[in-house]
Amino acid sequence: MGKLKLGFALTGSFCTWGHVLPQMEKLAKTYEIMPIISPISCVSDNRFGKADEWIEKIEKICGRPVIRTIEQAEPIGPKNLLDALVVAPCTGNTLGKLANGITDTCVCMACKASLRNANPLVIAVSTNDALGASARNIATLMNAKNVYFVPMSQDDPQGKPTSLVAHFDKIGETVEASLSGKQLQPLYL
Repeated sequence: MGKLKLGFALTGSFCTWGHVLPQMEKLAKTYEIMPIISPISCVSDNRFGKADEWIEKIEKICGRPVIRTIEQAEPIGPKNLLDALVVAPCTGNTLGKLANGITDTCVCMACKASLRNANPLVIAVSTNDALGASARNIATLMNAKNVYFVPMSQDDPQGKPTSLVAHFDKIGETVEASLSGKQLQPLYL
């Protein structure tokens, strides 16, 4: 039996990518990884790095090209290409889209496709408004079937009191638990 197939989607919380990619590398030892990146991630050159350099690193880790478009992500559902899907980091924007059934990016399409097949969707939150405007979207998704969250905590309670960031080092444990239908606990650290 071959490796389980894990989708790994990245959205635009670029300040966390340096913490997320080492987790992707660890997971690549256990899973066959299909990388997916949001549209802004394909083009954003910012203080955390250039888009082309990030994409090159991701493709090297995964040994395959990243999925960049809705059209490329669409077959994930009908062909049941994944055993589970991770979204790390998952921005407040993406949380809102997922909670409200909006499928306007390849990441959202991959999530919809994975859930269509009753496969686990693992979300690693990274947003400055998690305890503000995004709180209702997190609550909606926590009550959704086959959706699991990577444990998270406030990253700067004084400077950013509504911000939460996942403990990215717990992605692997969360994926394992999700494949058994369990939410890794405690959720808030």
